[in-house]
This record gives sequence, C-alpha cells and structure tokens, in this order.
Amino acid sequence: MITATDLEVRAGVRTLLTAPGSALRVQNGDRIGLVGRNGAGKTTTLRILAGEGEPYAGTVIRSGDVGYLPQDPREGDLDVLARDRVLSARGLDALIRQMEKQQALMAEVADDAERERAVRKYGRLEERFSALGGYVAESEAARICSSLGLPDRVLGQALRTLSGGQRRRIELARILFAASDGSGGRSDTVLLLDEPTNHLDADSITWLRGFLQNHDGGLIVISHDVELLADVVNKVWFLDAVRGEADVYNMSWQKYLDARATDEQRRRRERANAEKKASALKAQAAKLGAKATKATAAQQMAKRADRLLAELDDVRVADKVARIKFPEPAACGKTPLMASNLTKMYGSLEIFTGVDLAIDRGSRVVVLGLNGAGKTTLLRLLAGVEQPSAGQLDPGHGLKVGYFAQEHDTLDDRATVWENIRHAAPDAGEQELRGLLGAFMFTGPQLEQQAGTLSGGEKTRLALAGLVSSAANVLLLDEPTNNLDPVSREQVLDALRTYAGAVVLVTHDPGAAEALNPERVILLPDGAEDHWSAEYLELIQLA
Repeated sequence: MITATDLEVRAGVRTLLTAPGSALRVQNGDRIGLVGRNGAGKTTTLRILAGEGEPYAGTVIRSGDVGYLPQDPREGDLDVLARDRVLSARGLDALIRQMEKQQALMAEVADDAERERAVRKYGRLEERFSALGGYVAESEAARICSSLGLPDRVLGQALRTLSGGQRRRIELARILFAASDGSGGRSDTVLLLDEPTNHLDADSITWLRGFLQNHDGGLIVISHDVELLADVVNKVWFLDAVRGEADVYNMSWQKYLDARATDEQRRRRERANAEKKASALKAQAAKLGAKATKATAAQQMAKRADRLLAELDDVRVADKVARIKFPEPAACGKTPLMASNLTKMYGSLEIFTGVDLAIDRGSRVVVLGLNGAGKTTLLRLLAGVEQPSAGQLDPGHGLKVGYFAQEHDTLDDRATVWENIRHAAPDAGEQELRGLLGAFMFTGPQLEQQAGTLSGGEKTRLALAGLVSSAANVLLLDEPTNNLDPVSREQVLDALRTYAGAVVLVTHDPGAAEALNPERVILLPDGAEDHWSAEYLELIQLA
C-alpha cells in the first residue's frame, strides 16, 4: 500500500501538484490511471511515489513491495545476461551462481571434510532456492519474457548487446516476475508503470492487459494507450496542469471520461449564469455609484458580483499546444547520405551485415524489422553516434544530419533546458532560441530546469526543438511519437507531413508511417530494400 499525505510536487520553482490530505492512496485491487497533459507532473509524481525522488512537501508511506518501471530505465551493469537481470528480481540469479560454485567444489575437491561442507552449503542454498520458487520460477520468468516478445536466445545475451526496446522489455519482465510468485498465486506488490506499452507489439500488449487485469496488488499506470486504460483501470487520478491539483475519480476509464465531460459542461453553464448576474450587478452598481447617497450600496453590489465569480469552480482552459514544425532543410546535393556494406557486431553476435543504402534529397524511408533486428543501431551508425564494425558512411555535398534518439541520448540530463538548446544551436540568437522554446511550451522558470527532471513527453519536445534549430536536411527519427499525449502526437505527425527534407524513420506507430507517406522501406537484419506499400503497416504493429 502507498499513502501520500499533503503531497506537493515541484520541478525547480514550478509547482506541479498540490494534493492536501491523503486522497492519493493505493490499496490492493486499485488499478489507477495517472493521466494529464505532458508536463503536468505524472512522471515526477510516480518517481516520488516509488521512492526515487523526494516531494517538495508532504510524506509518502509505503508498505509492502513496490515494482517501478520508469520511462527511461537506466540499467547498472550492461554485461549482465538478460536472464539474470530478470531473475535478480527475487535474488535467484545470485543463488544460482552460488549453487553452481558449490556444485563445482563437490565435483573437484579431494578433501572429504571440504566436500561435506560444500554439500551442506549447497543443500541450504537449494532450500532457499526452492522457497523462492526454484526451477518453476525460472520457467515463469521465461514465460513472461516470451509473452513480452523476448525469445530464449535474447535471454542468453548481455544487456549491452540488446536494443533499447529489448532492454526496456527486460526491465518490465523483471518487475512483472517480481509481482508473480511463479505458481499462479497472488501478489500484493504495488506496480508503478510509466508507459509500459512502449516497444511492445500488439500481442504483447494484449498479454500485458490480461496480466494487469488479474493483478491483485495495487497498480498505477501512466499510458497514452487509451485501450489499455479502458480495459484495466478502475480509478483515475487526473493531474490538472492549469490548477496544479489532482482530481480523484473512483470509477472506470469510460465513466471518468463521461464524468469529466459532464463536469466541464456544468462548470461552463454555472460560469455563464454567474457572469450574466455579475454583469447586471456591476451595471446597477455603476448607476448607483454616480449618486453620493448610494455609494455604499453600489460598493456592496460590486463586491457581491466579485464573490459570485470567485466562488465558481475554475473552467478548464484550452490546453496549450506545442507548435512543432521541422526545419527548412539546408541546401544539399542529390544524395546527401550514402552507406555501403554496413555491418554491426557485438563480440561474436551479429546484429546485421552488408547493409547498403542511399538517402536522396527529400526521400522518405522507413526502417522495419522485429525488435532486436538493429533498427536503432542503424540510425546510430547513420548519425555517427556509433561506429560500424565494417563498411562506411559516405556523406554527400551539404549533408546536415538531425538525429532524434528514442532514449533521448542527445540531451544532457545534467544541463538545463536552456543549456541544451544553446548546445543544439550555438550560432542562433538568444531571442530566436527563446521564441523557439516558447513554441515548444518551455517558458520562464522551466528554462532553468534540468533536463533530467523533465517528463518523457517534455524530453521529446525539447529534443524536437533541438532538431528544429538545426536546419538539417536529413532527419533520423527513432520513435518520435513515444511518450506524447494525443494532441502533441498530432503536432509531430503534421510536421512530418510537411517537412521538405529527407527522413529515415523507425517507429512502432502506424500513424507516423502514414503521415510520412514513405517511398521506400529497408528491412533488417538483411538490409533488403523494397517499395512502400500499405501491407507494411501491419508489420509495424507486429515489430
């Protein structure tokens, strides 16, 4: 269970949330959808509830186990095997290593006493291993991984050899494994999941919905997948970015949507009536105020009009929208970017080999392949962020690359919003950059906020602002619609439709591919090239 009392959340000097009392409370059976526009404080609030951050004021009390999936998981040792990372959720990885060590001693030592000690220690370790689910738990971990689209071969690889999407699914598998006892029993673990469907294919999302529906512990989920929210949540916390408050709705997602719509209609109707009465009172007060003998009565009428308006609930104002427009591309030759025989390997593990491509001026290309096929790796090679194991890049005349990384690697988390945009566009004028940031909804104190404290959606907007300032003629876009609310996503799609330069796109979002209207598709890991057709939209959903 988690209880937040008198919670106040801030980012720099900006107040994101005030929640008096103990309204924010998670108990077994609560499946809460934490919703609000990008920048409302959802990710920051979830981090605080998970114990990964401190509130500006108030207290958070946790009892029982908590499983937290951040939007951008930062694993520790990337040399750890994926299987061991999942098993570490219950400490099984360490137990297996210790048991293997004792087995080796039992087979190798000649001294009877030493062998006997190894046998006894192995027995104690095996008892502990069995208490934690043992080999049944190992099977359960593999089943969860498979359900999330992670085949057995991936589990035997080191984390550093996996794509960003695969590593994120390993983290999700680890958390879900910790919340399952391996034998179909119940768990009271509180799950805190920030955009858990990122990088999942359609089958994995369906499986995840079923898992969350059957989870007996508490759940808070941040997601822009409205189908997931509709199928899973039975309570909604709405963070109002305008008022800086949290509204709690003890109802399903659809009932919440209906209640919000009814509530907004009521507020607008009451405000319209009150404004009509207040206008009449003020008009009468103005007439009376012209007479000295009626001045007191006029002042009372004016005060009554002000009270009528002050006592009203706030009417929700229209949400601000980032004005996203990709840059006017710099002049370049007919083929600004070519690559020949690109090969990438991690040790003996081959990601892809022999990929050839030519990106012509204004061309539009989608890179497709199953998770782990090397899509993100290919974009990193084209951006010069990573070096190929073989092959080479051939930059053409006037090439200027703009790279959007799915894990926001192009941002410096320790630098402020202003420092990041200044780094992206060192030659731009200060007023020009302030105007650009304003168009992307960064103003005032937010300019001095560290990028690492931004939400996933805000990081996406900041990274896109850096692209806009770049005058790039080849955009390399890796999941540009991840973590965006529906309104911001549409802004990105509109920008894709109108951009005049070349685009190489990696996405799980069929709408992004449709907006790009691509001419070609590159299929990994083979590097085969084909003309685009609508049939590839289905592969995007499966990839």
